[in-house]
Amino acid sequence: MADDAAETSEIDQATLRDAAIGFLARREHSQAELGDKLTRRFGRDIDWRPVVSALADEGLQSDARYAEARVRSRIASGFGPLKIRNELRRAGVGPELAEQALEGAGVQWSAHAAQVLAGKFRAPASDRREMAKQSRFLAARGFPSSLIADLLLG
Repeated sequence: MADDAAETSEIDQATLRDAAIGFLARREHSQAELGDKLTRRFGRDIDWRPVVSALADEGLQSDARYAEARVRSRIASGFGPLKIRNELRRAGVGPELAEQALEGAGVQWSAHAAQVLAGKFRAPASDRREMAKQSRFLAARGFPSSLIADLLLG
């Protein structure tokens, strides 16, 4: 009987590992994201942490690599540092890794905001109403209010 339980546990761990590797083959995932996906697939009573931890130890999963890829992707989609930082936090990436990834991207945020703004609006704001509209757009994209004010007012 004990051997059956051990065998089932090994099969479960191997199955979890295969599924996790499948997820990672498609794209980078944070440890928390990987755990959420495994839980959704196999149920709440699984213990995914040892599998994900082993994958991280082997270099197959990396929160730092995930953060770098996510930052690059979100910058390319026209998002600002506040939104990106929040998305990383929700994905379970620690604040230190998030900051390293944002700094490592080497983005000049004011130039990026100007480029995103130019992609959405054809002309600079001509009145207060248009300026408010552009300001809301940039804020929703995750750019800081100080950067938005500098860009639109000065």
